[in-house]
Amino acid sequence: MTVGAIILARSNSKRLPNKHFLEVCGKPILYQLVKRLKKVKKINKIILATTLDKSDFKFIKFSKKYKINIYRGHKTNCLLRVYTVAKLYKLKTIIFITGDCPIIDIELTKKFLDIYFNEKVDYVGNTFVRSYPDGMDVQVLSFSLLKKNYQNAKSHLEKEHVTLGIKKNQKKYKLINIKAPINLYWPKLGLTLDVYEDYLLLKKIIEYFYKKKKYFFNCEDVIKLLKNRINWIKINSKVKRLSNYL
Repeated sequence: MTVGAIILARSNSKRLPNKHFLEVCGKPILYQLVKRLKKVKKINKIILATTLDKSDFKFIKFSKKYKINIYRGHKTNCLLRVYTVAKLYKLKTIIFITGDCPIIDIELTKKFLDIYFNEKVDYVGNTFVRSYPDGMDVQVLSFSLLKKNYQNAKSHLEKEHVTLGIKKNQKKYKLINIKAPINLYWPKLGLTLDVYEDYLLLKKIIEYFYKKKKYFFNCEDVIKLLKNRINWIKINSKVKRLSNYL
């Protein structure tokens, strides 16, 4: 069974253009996400889904350098882009991750995949009900569910935000929404990459663990660190998130 991780990313972000290429420890921050996904053994393919816009041409070089697949498609219809990737690569199971989540938890990803296969459901994720820090977002879904969502999408929002249609019609499908345990519960913590302040915080976190040669730190590690670094939390605490859509 082909399991593919689809990373949704583009350069032309209004709030932080070229954010995926901001450097941390000498490499684009997007590299952090790619190297983490490569540690998940059940993932057969990693595909970067970007756009045909000229500003996204640089992702081709990135994908070649870090040995992942790439697809360039529709600029605003992200659902179409992701669906096309899944169909093109004949994926049966999709791990959908946005490029805005560079430090996802590897063990969390493995756990969600195990739950998905063991429980035989259509979807497992932690984004519909926010309990984990924003930026620890993992969604696992079947190709059949993705196809239904694509076929049923009507509004611009449902096409722009890949799993919004699923979120709005949860009763129609076999879904498991994972809620964070107490030690990982921090829904207001921003570990996502939306604005420059986010980059500054993520950079501090990554550099801290790199100095300790802990390259695959997890969600718990970050939470423990930030509870002892109150000033770090303030870096992006006032950032207004545009939406909870994915």
